[in-house]
Amino acid sequence: MRDVNVTFACPACEHAQRLDVSAATKALPCPNCGQEIQISPGSLEGERLRRCLVCQSPDLFVRKDFPQRVGVGLVVVALLASMIAWLQYRIYLAFGILAATALVDVLLYFSMGEALVCYRCSAAYRFVEDKEEHRPFDLSTHEKYRQEAARLSTKRST
Repeated sequence: MRDVNVTFACPACEHAQRLDVSAATKALPCPNCGQEIQISPGSLEGERLRRCLVCQSPDLFVRKDFPQRVGVGLVVVALLASMIAWLQYRIYLAFGILAATALVDVLLYFSMGEALVCYRCSAAYRFVEDKEEHRPFDLSTHEKYRQEAARLSTKRST
């Protein structure tokens, strides 16, 4: 049985943390500022995550565990390379570059694992069982938490 891996930003100092936690873990310590985030009972049952360990939100979504910036960078490089080939009237090369990029994308999609991500605090959880309990990204739920964060920041600044 493997521990659940969590990546999160400390709510106090916003320092990025990556920890392995189990059902016996009672708190998430921050080595940067010393604050401990208490884990409420029932949040993690074995390797099943019921709610976010950092902010206690029940709203989590499933996504591919792949850096989005790397994916976008791959597409941009392929687009630029195919445009250069197109401008040199090397049409087959241009389409070959795009086809190869699509193939790499499909291979990465099927080879990469999945992670659970919290809508509220963006904590990412790896090696979690029963991800099927959680749905893929939902824009309306994301917008609800984005609006909540905007209201809270407005109240703090006044």
